[in-house]
Amino acid sequence: MREDRQNSTLVTIGRRLFVGTVIGAVISVSGMVQAMAQDARTAPRILKFSDHQPSDRMRTRFLRDVVFPLIEVESSGRLKIEDHWDGELAKAYDALGAVSSGAVDMATTVPEYTAKELPLHQIFKSFIVGPTGDRQVEFFQRIYDEVPAFNEELAASNIVPIFFGTGYPVAFYGTKPMADLSTIAEQKWRSASFWHLDFLKNTGATPVRVHWGPEVYEAMKSGELDGLMVNVDSGYFLNAHEVAPNILVSYDLWLGHVYPLTMNKDVWDSLKLEDQDAIKRAASKAYEALGNVMIQSFDAQVEKLREAGANVRMLDVAEVKAFAAATRYQDVQAAWVTEQEANGITKAGAVMGEVTAIMNDVMVKTN
Repeated sequence: MREDRQNSTLVTIGRRLFVGTVIGAVISVSGMVQAMAQDARTAPRILKFSDHQPSDRMRTRFLRDVVFPLIEVESSGRLKIEDHWDGELAKAYDALGAVSSGAVDMATTVPEYTAKELPLHQIFKSFIVGPTGDRQVEFFQRIYDEVPAFNEELAASNIVPIFFGTGYPVAFYGTKPMADLSTIAEQKWRSASFWHLDFLKNTGATPVRVHWGPEVYEAMKSGELDGLMVNVDSGYFLNAHEVAPNILVSYDLWLGHVYPLTMNKDVWDSLKLEDQDAIKRAASKAYEALGNVMIQSFDAQVEKLREAGANVRMLDVAEVKAFAAATRYQDVQAAWVTEQEANGITKAGAVMGEVTAIMNDVMVKTN
């Protein structure tokens, strides 16, 4: 019942977007617009979309219930999204290739899965602490508005960004009681990101790679792993809390995930200017609701873990700062820049500097 209330709240927020005035019930308005288009004998242009996750997660629900209906509304029914979920058309690692080639018109492309094609997009996960809610939305908006390298990197794969979603903060699922994050020293912890593996090592833990899936659950159950560093919802859906019920989490310990909603560049260029502008307006209006949705969904996720019997503690600001210092993330960033520049990505240092400046500015506003 709580999940039903959470879903209802999410959709309600999405349907009450305020941009000077209330847009209204998005789905209802979208239906009216489609009827108007039919009356005018103009068939909508269908844009085929692919996502690797199910449609009932926080990020995907927001696309389904807010972003896509807004695109239909803002285009007066001229555009309609044909949505495909859960890897039906393209798995996570194949999404960029699918939209780049035109096999699909739009897709969620995850930089972490395409580090070769999107090396500079890996920078976001190199920060262990980051903004949340509206400030996180502001951060990524400024990144794509102010740092040309990221749009250029996407353009090199024949895609353009039209919206971005983000994920939940990182959580630490421990099989043993944890007084604080210093407890992970000399323990075996799993993470997927190469950044986080270095962070774990610098804090004294032993970083371990285990294929994502039931193997992680079994490794913690058997004692092969002492813990899991992952976004809080992924741990929940893996049922990690059953074998690692000691959880430390914070709004500020972000995972650095960004999920660009991208469109094939040829498809984008083929749209009339009025439809390109409609998509931009839809994205702008959706961003106004996204921050609150992220916060409320995170709170609901933490509550679900507690209801499931997990021992969840929110870290305070001092603890977060202490852990960030222990990871020596800036040293890890510097080493990455050196490696990238040696491999021919000469702008890596400059882009890291630009991202850091925006991050620092947004974090000052947050604090």
